[in-house]
Amino acid sequence: MAIKYLIDTNVFLEILLDQEKKEICKTYLNNKFGNMAISDFSLHSIGVILFRINRYELYNSFVNDVIPQIEVPSLKKNSYSQISNISKQFNLDFDDAYQVAVAGNHNLKMATMDKDFEKVKEVYKIDFVN
Repeated sequence: MAIKYLIDTNVFLEILLDQEKKEICKTYLNNKFGNMAISDFSLHSIGVILFRINRYELYNSFVNDVIPQIEVPSLKKNSYSQISNISKQFNLDFDDAYQVAVAGNHNLKMATMDKDFEKVKEVYKIDFVN
């Protein structure tokens, strides 16, 4: 069975916002197609960012095109206390600690461009998109 990847918010935003590394991110996602997930938190964060800049149709296109193709894992109720433990242990902010918790709970490898995850790579599976 192939490894499943939890794609971090920044990878999707790089493409959606037409940023500098969008082609690298597109290639990465194409190579992982069929083995990807996005956390519920990332999905909400993308919505917050796109709505803030009035990109409602882009958000709708994203959820209509991408979400049916990938899993959307979240934490179970009894797993939320892990977020603060991970945050304290690795000095991560809430969103990064949440991603690590989801990845760990669902046995997913994190795919990110965020160098803050360097702090956890000895304990959790991290794949840096670059």
